Amino acid sequence: MMDWTDRHCRTFHRRLTRHALLYTEMVTAPAILRGDRGRLLGTGDVDGPVALQLGGSDPEALADAAAVGATFGYGEINLNVGCPSDRVQEGRFGACLMAEPDLVAACFVAMQRQVRVPVTVKCRIGIDDQDSESDFQRFIDTVADAGCRTFIVHARKAWLKGLSPKENREIPPLDYARVYRLKEKHPELTISLNGGIADLEQALGHLQHVDGVMLGRAAYQTPYLLAEVDRRIFDAPAAVLSRRDVIEAMIPYIERHLAGGGRLNNVVRHMLGIYHGEPRARLFRRHLSENAPRASAEVSVLLEALALVESSSDHIAAAE
Repeated sequence: MMDWTDRHCRTFHRRLTRHALLYTEMVTAPAILRGDRGRLLGTGDVDGPVALQLGGSDPEALADAAAVGATFGYGEINLNVGCPSDRVQEGRFGACLMAEPDLVAACFVAMQRQVRVPVTVKCRIGIDDQDSESDFQRFIDTVADAGCRTFIVHARKAWLKGLSPKENREIPPLDYARVYRLKEKHPELTISLNGGIADLEQALGHLQHVDGVMLGRAAYQTPYLLAEVDRRIFDAPAAVLSRRDVIEAMIPYIERHLAGGGRLNNVVRHMLGIYHGEPRARLFRRHLSENAPRASAEVSVLLEALALVESSSDHIAAAE
């Protein structure tokens, strides 16, 4: 998710789950080839599987960008063919490429030739009036025939004209059954489902029909649900025990970031939802929102927010 799942966010999420595959925000191929690669591709403090998500439509540029990404240690390179924003469309990438399956196939082939790690494709179930099941199957078949074995499918079509990116996440109806049928037709492919999945109960239900699920806004807005992913999805020991554990585990990383000239809010803006649904969560969010953006803000601001919510929770428990 652009401007959301940066290296600081991924470092935070990795403290919650050891096994989930984390994705970068979408980075365009030209930005990687011409820009600050350390800033764009730096992995932060993240062990475990991470995928680099690329945007673009020039096979050669995407191949070169994929090769650069592989040198940074990413275990998967993902081509985004699902983002519907105006900026993405103007650059001829994202969801508009679903109208050009042959070009997507050519991009995949060029990228996979350059790297040893898997290249995958994230897409929608359709765009505009090109949204029939046969249109969707034609897109998948064309890219799969080129060698792609893994697709992450947002189970909504995208309206490229007339709806904002936010509206494209909410207004077009979800059609999970179409993604289920894709998996039934192509058991040889790895199919993951994205779109509208709010919790792990829903995720487990979808996993009866597909190979994987992708959590976007739910993972960002209610991140503590990730603390149960290892146990419930991967049948492995949970990564953490409490929200306090997560916050304390982030402190060394934040201190290194500050020592390198970074700001506190670069990191803690991704942590605002850690107490979502808990007593006094608003106190935690408000303290960070009001104080973390200051240029002089130190780790003490996070510890103060933690003290506000933890001491209040202890008081409530004692009263009960």
